[in-house]
Amino acid sequence: MMALTPLHKTSTPESALLSIKELEYILDSCRMELKEVDEVWPNLYIGNIVTAHDKEELRRLGISHVLNAAHAAWGSRGCQAFYGQEIHYHGISAEDDPDFDLSGHFHPASEYIHKALSAPQGKILVHCILGKSRSAALVLAYLMIYQNFSLREAIERVLQHRAISPNRGFLKQLQDLDLELLYKISPCQLL
Repeated sequence: MMALTPLHKTSTPESALLSIKELEYILDSCRMELKEVDEVWPNLYIGNIVTAHDKEELRRLGISHVLNAAHAAWGSRGCQAFYGQEIHYHGISAEDDPDFDLSGHFHPASEYIHKALSAPQGKILVHCILGKSRSAALVLAYLMIYQNFSLREAIERVLQHRAISPNRGFLKQLQDLDLELLYKISPCQLL
């Protein structure tokens, strides 16, 4: 028999059961104006394509890594050649479409963010076009996977620093991740 154990520090099953509408209500409660870039976690920034293309601003911020969640989007210049040797680049060709499956990128993107933050003087910019849906969803996944936040806790943490608005499809995928992490089956718990 397998036992299921909650892994989030402060999560309760109720937090994982918030509806999309309830999550959107929390997201809509943020009255901040959307800026080009914000630090949402120590050395972790969410921004837009304008910031990602401004090498001088990236230098000023001390950005060492860029994760582009809109790699193939029109207007995105993102590639390692654009950033040269100063900044390590990783691109994900994600569409800001509720039907796009971003969940397959949650763990690899979170690992990339974690490695960037673990590097000496590591600072990472996660961006898409506007810096509010694709990039926000990937940062929320990182906070859930590596910082053991529930989805609600991750949203509330990011909203302290930046207005975000992941689309409904991404919110559903993050809900699924929340449940997966909340009741992760541990091989050690097999009886």
